[in-house]
Amino acid sequence: MLNERSLATTQQCDSCPIRHRAVCARCETDELERLEEIKYYRKFEAGQTVIWSGDRMEFVGSVVSGIATLTQTMEDGRTQMVGLLLPSDFVGRPGRETAAYDVVATTDLVMCCFRKSPFEDMMGRTPHIAQRLLEMTLDELDAAREWMLVLGRKTAREKIASLLSIIARRDATLKLKGSDGPLVFDLPLTREAMADYLGLTLETVSRQISALKKDGVIELEGKRHVTIPDMGRLLEEAGDDADGGVFA
Repeated sequence: MLNERSLATTQQCDSCPIRHRAVCARCETDELERLEEIKYYRKFEAGQTVIWSGDRMEFVGSVVSGIATLTQTMEDGRTQMVGLLLPSDFVGRPGRETAAYDVVATTDLVMCCFRKSPFEDMMGRTPHIAQRLLEMTLDELDAAREWMLVLGRKTAREKIASLLSIIARRDATLKLKGSDGPLVFDLPLTREAMADYLGLTLETVSRQISALKKDGVIELEGKRHVTIPDMGRLLEEAGDDADGGVFA
């Protein structure tokens, strides 16, 4: 169940920063009104567990702001971070009774939650929601396949560049910003969290970030405020094609 220490908060749909990417992106006014009846917001503090693996899922929802991690624990107690939840990402699976992973807030987190059973009923009656959720699921599958390449084949420098490019592109998409000009964002992960997610040591992460900064691929103000002068160059460092297209 949802962590009982979470705090209630409010957010208007018409001013929601993820409105154009969320599961409700294509809903008509009457559909949004129905969603409003089963919707509630929750805020979690950094480090707080949203839900534990194996717990009964009584909600589904979207990340409005902040970042969370998906973590799986093995029988011997070892844990592995298996995914990141960025703004607009969907949490929970309709039709599945329990959570498959621990979901932990990496930063302060705001979630738009829907009561699970009414949401599942609404999916059958609202093609806009079902279609958008299918698209988001396929995007998540593509991202998982891409991440297999990052972890399995890329060098430490390419891994860092890949993670920065993923966060930069999502931030640009939420801000409806194209690929022209520098991209500026606040890095939501600590270097320790980056090391855990990428399977690197903290020293390697710090060394590679410093090298990217020295080479002019990124600019840093403090440890978190990042500027990417040329997205194409960052993608080249990540070992990806830079086609100059619009961010997805």
